[in-house]
Amino acid sequence: MDESMIGDHPPYRREGFLNQRLCVIPRPQVEAALSRPGTRRLTVTDAGCFPAAAGHRRVRAKGAPETIVILCVAGSGSVTIAGETHVISRGSCVTIPAHTPHEYRASHTDPWTIWWLHVRGTDAAELTGPMLGPPEAVSRLRSVDRVIALFDELISILERRPTPAHLLAASGIAWQLLTRIAVDSILPAEGSALERAMHYLDARVDGTISVPELAALVGVSASHLSAMFRQATGSGPAAYHASLKMARARSLLDTTDLTIAEVAATVGYPDPLYFSRQFRRTHGMSPSTYRSQHKG
Repeated sequence: MDESMIGDHPPYRREGFLNQRLCVIPRPQVEAALSRPGTRRLTVTDAGCFPAAAGHRRVRAKGAPETIVILCVAGSGSVTIAGETHVISRGSCVTIPAHTPHEYRASHTDPWTIWWLHVRGTDAAELTGPMLGPPEAVSRLRSVDRVIALFDELISILERRPTPAHLLAASGIAWQLLTRIAVDSILPAEGSALERAMHYLDARVDGTISVPELAALVGVSASHLSAMFRQATGSGPAAYHASLKMARARSLLDTTDLTIAEVAATVGYPDPLYFSRQFRRTHGMSPSTYRSQHKG
């Protein structure tokens, strides 16, 4: 790791932290992993946990060759990426792209506890970038305990010995960990307008509602609600509601003997022909053809 620990007042620590966990994969083994199927797309190069890391500071004026992910689970600190500083607290997850100048440090008065990893590979940037998560460097997670469990499993694998098999297992866990972070960071917060709107639509698969009406129910503008839906689901409220209707329709076609017209009415389409057109547009086949297929 190309790391420097620069002194300041109060002094920054050069030794480790009580009960820390730290795994550094020898660089020749990293290079070998990056040339093998299964790990070339994502290889964990370093990982660890620093509890109550008083005096923790890292400065990399030219960045690191790896993408760095830091999860704060207690205390606080700050991260500066390419000149922009972010305050970090419990539930904050930070992504630092490879080769990007950065500095991070624990708070002097309330030092953070962090889980962290460094990754390289052909897909590292995509797994940690805006394709799966928000474009901001810092995101807030909802299911921190689930992410901690994955970090713990990952580090436990690497603490044994860094054989090709162990590095392959670590790569798989890292894929799950990074996608969990990405998805969790864009899911609606509990009690938010977006979550309440989603719950409303979930509970009314057999009904219809306009976007302005739905926005008024949850107390935001129609444009803002549409933007939140697009960020979280990739489409607007109407498309999200339609996907719920189609999911319910598939379940009814698979598990009941209801006629196509009865299925259509159950999911809020009084016109079975219109329902069939919408179903075909979504699935590429008619409801009757879908029902006739063998599944599982």
